[in-house]
Amino acid sequence: MSRLGTLGARLHRGEIGYDFISKRKIWYSVSILITITAFVGLVVRGLNMSIDFQGGAVFTTPKTSVSVSSAEHSAEEASGKDAVVQKLGTGGLRIQVSGIDTGKSDQIKDKLATDLKVSSDAVNADLVGPSWGETIANKAWTGLGIFMVLVVIYLAIAFEWRMAVAALVALIHDITITVGVYALVGFEVSPGTVIGLLTILGYSLYDTVVVFDGLRESSKDILKQNRFTYSEIANRSINGTLVRSINTTVVALLPVAGLLFIGGGLLGAGMLNDISLSLFVGLAAGAYSSIFIATPLVTDLKEREQPLRNLRKRVLAKRAAAAAKGESLGSPVPEPDEPQDMEPEDAAPAVVGQRVQPTSRNRGRGRPSGKRR
Repeated sequence: MSRLGTLGARLHRGEIGYDFISKRKIWYSVSILITITAFVGLVVRGLNMSIDFQGGAVFTTPKTSVSVSSAEHSAEEASGKDAVVQKLGTGGLRIQVSGIDTGKSDQIKDKLATDLKVSSDAVNADLVGPSWGETIANKAWTGLGIFMVLVVIYLAIAFEWRMAVAALVALIHDITITVGVYALVGFEVSPGTVIGLLTILGYSLYDTVVVFDGLRESSKDILKQNRFTYSEIANRSINGTLVRSINTTVVALLPVAGLLFIGGGLLGAGMLNDISLSLFVGLAAGAYSSIFIATPLVTDLKEREQPLRNLRKRVLAKRAAAAAKGESLGSPVPEPDEPQDMEPEDAAPAVVGQRVQPTSRNRGRGRPSGKRR
């Protein structure tokens, strides 16, 4: 077994573990700081919406020796707006300029034809209206709202309302961070970005549900024992799925990182950035929120219940009594299927000394054998 597999097995058995829950205020502070930074980025820089949302013109030129930067400078000088230039496989250029009308489009076309030393008729100009992008965006927001409502209803039925609230907070956390990163880095927001954003919500929810499912199984008989608090059981659930979450996140991030850093960054396929950045940031934020936000938030909500508050008092009192006697209560977290850990406090104590065997096991002792003479 690999070292990572051995680590995962030891985490699952509770032999080792990191105390995520007791440090939840640190994780909350980190998330609040990141979220505030994302909001500041949105307010100060705003989102760089693509031509599909703003409207504008797309110019396609024939094969030319003019560089991308020179064409970009010419388009921006003629339009007074930012231009996005891409090299085509034919040797020509594809130039996007947002927020211009027909008259401005003709001026830019003539300017490009002059700078590229080609005929004006050879430059193709397509005007794009903002209505298509607005329609896609409105439908995406509608779909997102319906998705959120269905997620809350499903989790409230399948698990409980506290887990539904925690999962919803984690999803909003992931969306806010992803959108904020787009504002800070200035990447273009296209319909591909919207698709990527909706895709990561499913992954974030999947990771959260895996942790919640383990937590539900581990805590189903928690009130029948007096050794562990709900926080400790929740901590065990996180540690039990930690290696799995890391493995799935790394495997999911590798191809997305290839699209973002190699395809979009190194090879210059800028259109890949529209969707790959949202996937990359969203996958990482989803894994983070399921471990550091969703489960600690569930713990905070659950430990407000009176039965679990009473359990916590009993556990702490029992430990204090054991510490006063110099005794140890054993391993920190029980296996879910350990029946002795779930016995009630008033159960009959185990017998110390010679073990009394059942009558059936003594039957036949002293006899030579079971063979008939």
